[in-house]
Amino acid sequence: MKKALLLLVLCLFPVLPALASEPRNSPLKELAALGNSSSLPDLSGAVPSGFDSRPGRRSGSLEPSMGDLVVIEDQGAAENDFELKIPEGPLPDSDIPLTLNGQVEYFIRYFQSSGRKSFTRWLSRSERYIPMMKEVLKKNGLPEDLVYLAMIESGFTPHAVSVASAVGPWQFISGTGKRYDLRIDQWIDERRDPLKSTVAAALYLKELYAMFNNDWYLAAAGYNAGENKILRAIDRYNTRDFWEISKGSYLKRETKEYVPKLLAAAIIAKEPARYGFADVAYLPPIEFDTVTIPSRTDLEVAAKLCNVDYQVVKELNPELRRWCTPPDYPGYELKIPVGKKRAFEQAYAQLPEGQRYAERVVYTRYRAKKRDTLASIASRYGTTPQALAEVNKLKLSAKVRGRTLLVPVVADREPAVQTAKADVSRKESAKGFNKYYTVKKGDTIASLSKKFNISSRILTAWNSLKGKLALRPGKRIIVAKYVEKKGSMVPVSGGDDNG
Repeated sequence: MKKALLLLVLCLFPVLPALASEPRNSPLKELAALGNSSSLPDLSGAVPSGFDSRPGRRSGSLEPSMGDLVVIEDQGAAENDFELKIPEGPLPDSDIPLTLNGQVEYFIRYFQSSGRKSFTRWLSRSERYIPMMKEVLKKNGLPEDLVYLAMIESGFTPHAVSVASAVGPWQFISGTGKRYDLRIDQWIDERRDPLKSTVAAALYLKELYAMFNNDWYLAAAGYNAGENKILRAIDRYNTRDFWEISKGSYLKRETKEYVPKLLAAAIIAKEPARYGFADVAYLPPIEFDTVTIPSRTDLEVAAKLCNVDYQVVKELNPELRRWCTPPDYPGYELKIPVGKKRAFEQAYAQLPEGQRYAERVVYTRYRAKKRDTLASIASRYGTTPQALAEVNKLKLSAKVRGRTLLVPVVADREPAVQTAKADVSRKESAKGFNKYYTVKKGDTIASLSKKFNISSRILTAWNSLKGKLALRPGKRIIVAKYVEKKGSMVPVSGGDDNG
């Protein structure tokens, strides 16, 4: 019996190595097959556990735990797979410390695949603002490559608005913006001004850098989550190493991903062709002159004096929320196309003050309800109690319940004249006006219907509101419409809507 078993083993012995050489459904083999595809799965979720977060790790020294996501090596990979590979060699020169570890590689691959379209747009806009922003950072003694923080915040979009109501290229919330002297009101929002917001961001980043003992990773995390959140995280984990802190559960996923995203964006943006972005059409750098405006001035008038289209001036001044410079901002510096300053100043000096601005106000009637006051009605329609009282010949303390009031409403619309060459009179010739409202967190169709005294059906129809995301914070919606009838403006009902 023993001899028979021995003979069986001897017979099978040559076959065993062959069996051992055929792994069963190898994860690495499956990943190699994934590398042959033209894109990776959506990597926008949380970075999986098991990432090696030690600074300075190169792709060739990744831990086995990373293999299921980022090790893509296959001799038979297609040529179009180039953009999914992280090039060998040193990282680009930078004045902020660059690290290539598991988290950073994760987002490099995300920007190369699922996020490629967005990142291409970011790169396209980057050259429009980076030269100006770098100059501001340099003057404040800060690393110029901090411009890539604005890239991951907004994609260099002045009108960007987050779900948390952060605004502008550097995504300031209102409180932080005002802390750094950015003016925010119904006429102007300087968080949208690429120049002024960059100055504010430089001041804030300088404070954060000092607060976190000259550590740019902690400073960037503080920019995202708030300095107090990061200080508490340092105390909780008893370390000032961002990568160690991010292993815990205290910080939100967004903050854990913030620094890796910043580093990935900087690495690619500094050498885009090396990472597969060789065909980006870059916008030219923004250039402008500034002129001092002593009193409120219509942007349409400014455009005529510059002999350019109205939209050119509007786009150069994204901080202006309406069609004119602010009414109580003497010495406002308006940006105009480069080379137009001398001609503008000469023509502006000859223009009588009364011709620099024409008020665009329409009137509607409102029947006051039980708990209405002049202040509450003024707030609802974006005017002042004083203006309401004056128009209706009332005292500020007057009770208005049951009264039908004439309410002045500032028209929120673009002027009819769009170019300097158009020969159209300044008188109002529009047939209708819309009143807009910016959605805030917690607003619902029902609450806005009640607030603006309009049916949910009409509100929904005017704004094509469909689905759960229809009222996301920051969205501008129409809450009232007015049309001209017999020389005066009257509100539009749902059935009368012609616009």
